[in-house]
Amino acid sequence: MNTLSVVIPALNEEDGIADIIERVLAVREPLAEVGVSDLELVVVDDGSRDRTAEIVASYPEVVLVQHPVNRGYGAAIKTGFRAARGDLLAFLDADGTYPPEYFPQLCQPILEDRADLVIGSRMAGAESDMPLVRRLGNMVFATLVSVIGNQRVSDSASGQRVLRRDALLLLYPLPDGLNFTPVMSTRAVHENLRTVEVPIPYAERVGRSKLSVVRDGFRFLSSIVTTAMTYNPVRLLGGVGAGLVLVAILVALFAGLVGVGENASDWPFSRFFAAFVLAAVGINLFSVGATFNYLVSLFHKRQVRQGLFGRPLFRTPLENHFGWMGLAAAAGGVVVYVLAVLLQLNSSGVVPPWFAPAVSSVLVLSGVQLMTSWLLVKVLAQLSEREIRVHDDLGTQQEGVVSAPAAPAGAAVEGLAAQVR
Repeated sequence: MNTLSVVIPALNEEDGIADIIERVLAVREPLAEVGVSDLELVVVDDGSRDRTAEIVASYPEVVLVQHPVNRGYGAAIKTGFRAARGDLLAFLDADGTYPPEYFPQLCQPILEDRADLVIGSRMAGAESDMPLVRRLGNMVFATLVSVIGNQRVSDSASGQRVLRRDALLLLYPLPDGLNFTPVMSTRAVHENLRTVEVPIPYAERVGRSKLSVVRDGFRFLSSIVTTAMTYNPVRLLGGVGAGLVLVAILVALFAGLVGVGENASDWPFSRFFAAFVLAAVGINLFSVGATFNYLVSLFHKRQVRQGLFGRPLFRTPLENHFGWMGLAAAAGGVVVYVLAVLLQLNSSGVVPPWFAPAVSSVLVLSGVQLMTSWLLVKVLAQLSEREIRVHDDLGTQQEGVVSAPAAPAGAAVEGLAAQVR
């Protein structure tokens, strides 16, 4: 038997709450046809100052949970999840924008194909009344999640979803604000949850929208980036670093093609140095991202993710070469400085006096950064492999030593699921 618990977060929704409640309750029979035997509706009044709670209380079959003060969209949904009893959890807004009539379609991928999370996508071709600005914003967020997660997502911020209760173990912690949904999408992608999107129509809301395009858009963006950083930092930092190196090459080529004259004194040294610094910053960002990857992998107890786009860029991970690369950069910086002194370039009038010392300093500092990253990667790699090597060593013990049997994985999951409830 499957029970679907639908959670509706509500804040000052007296004009539309009754309609959405009745629409949700009306899908009981369609849900039964697809295999959902029971429907539970939980409305969380998030500190409303109007008659929202009073209207909800007039429906005896609806579970009403109240926050004394407003705690936020995500906090209300999480409160509803704790109060719910279903093995399938769902949520949608109270303003009538999302169609509860589509819950049977959203449940089917979970019941038939063992999906973990099903998202009602407003961007997958169904009829939508979404304003153009918000549509463009959602496209940007979905593209960002898709790129950094290496999995196609069309609507990362949809407010209508169905998920398995045990999926919360991998999705939590989730924020209390309106960025609840994009963070959930980002975590689902990086936790390798089986996510399915089902096209749904989208209507204009009843009453005034609580979403600020600028403020909440920035919050969505920062939440997606920071959440992704906790899983695969090198994809973001390395991507930015690769972009800076590309810009540096373009700047250097432009300076070389346009600014170089017959006399060395006329060369655009400032542009060459700018390109040099951009390339150094890009390489350093990649090294920092690679180091962070080992840290987060150690925390998550999983293998280090290689490459910027889901596959290794090099046969041997580039961070394994940071040691000699850093040593070469530092030695190059010393050589540049020594040659500048021996050839008296600083006083020749041909090369600006600041150019050689500046290039030397950047090379030395970058070299030290790369060598430090190499050392950290080596240490973190040993720490991440420690548990595997311990098991390997214990497995070679003498016969007659009997270890205690491990608890079944299912028992551990059930225990954690009880905590989520």
